Amino acid sequence: MAQFEPYQDEIKHAGAQLIYIAAERAKGMFKPANHLAAHPISFPFLLDEDRAVTKAYGLYHRFGRDAINIAHPASLVVDRGGTVRYIYRGERQTDRAPVEEILVAVRKLKASD
Repeated sequence: MAQFEPYQDEIKHAGAQLIYIAAERAKGMFKPANHLAAHPISFPFLLDEDRAVTKAYGLYHRFGRDAINIAHPASLVVDRGGTVRYIYRGERQTDRAPVEEILVAVRKLKASD
């Protein structure tokens, strides 16, 4: 999450907003409040405790080699009309989209205004 902090101004300038979503319970195994206290971020953070958002985007991961009842790590760029313009769905919990790919997708939103 912290990898996007240096790009705050660019993301805002493109008319975009970054939101972090975690398929986690507040008092779950990873204790997200503790993590956020130790690693503060400037963007909104949503706990998807019932996995509704995760399931709506097809990212729910019931069982896998490295995950149970969680989300695939993913990055989405959604335009103002609600259309997904970019999606990266990781296959493992450590599989993340390259930051530059996400920034390119955000820049395209600005260009299409």
